[in-house]
Amino acid sequence: MTRQQVESLTPLSAAILFALAGGASHGYAIIKEIEEITEGDMRPQTGSTYLALHRLLASGLISESSGPDSDARRRYYRLTDLGREAARAEARRLSQFLRAASARKLVPWSAT
Repeated sequence: MTRQQVESLTPLSAAILFALAGGASHGYAIIKEIEEITEGDMRPQTGSTYLALHRLLASGLISESSGPDSDARRRYYRLTDLGREAARAEARRLSQFLRAASARKLVPWSAT
């Protein structure tokens, strides 16, 4: 994963990768997971979420996966190895920003 590939992640794409880090999921569940992760600060619209999913599929960061139910209408997605690497790189990048913000007393934060 190059720095350029990580820098080209939109906040929604990064949030999708973080949501899928917990395991395969379908679109609606991904939206709900993002809302939970962000405590409601990010409420992705269905259309923009599916556009981001298609971009992530095309870039090889996620793949379609079989789900636990037999509903053929529901598509499940999972992180690829490249997608997990991208999620880790984005998490490191965000951690650097949080450390800088904390050092400047913008937010209380410490790495655990």
